[in-house]
Amino acid sequence: MRYSKQSEEVLNAVLSSSTHPDAMTIYKMVKEKIPNISLGTIYRNLNTLVKEGLIKKIEINEGNDRFDKTLFDHNHIKCIKCYKVVDINNNISKNEIIKIEKETGFKITDCNFNINGICSDCMKKGR
Repeated sequence: MRYSKQSEEVLNAVLSSSTHPDAMTIYKMVKEKIPNISLGTIYRNLNTLVKEGLIKKIEINEGNDRFDKTLFDHNHIKCIKCYKVVDINNNISKNEIIKIEKETGFKITDCNFNINGICSDCMKKGR
């Protein structure tokens, strides 16, 4: 990857986040350091960082995709109201993967899943 101040700041924004930020959140963080950066530049750098394996993309069907600094395989739980994403450490066992492979004929190369629910903040707000 070609080094640039923009890519460094985009990467730093993801790495310094304790959440799974979306592109707009990253844009606001980076804009504080590089006021003239465009949202398009943020998207291009995020896509490049994902391709280079420096961050992971969490695809959200109804909301904005999120970005994750944790590179090892892990799973997520997502709020269906506010789209907050949280890491969970529950994994499918090797025996379960073998069973799925036998039932489907697929060779599973990696395993990530998302669980949907309503977060405690949204429940408190009556969403």
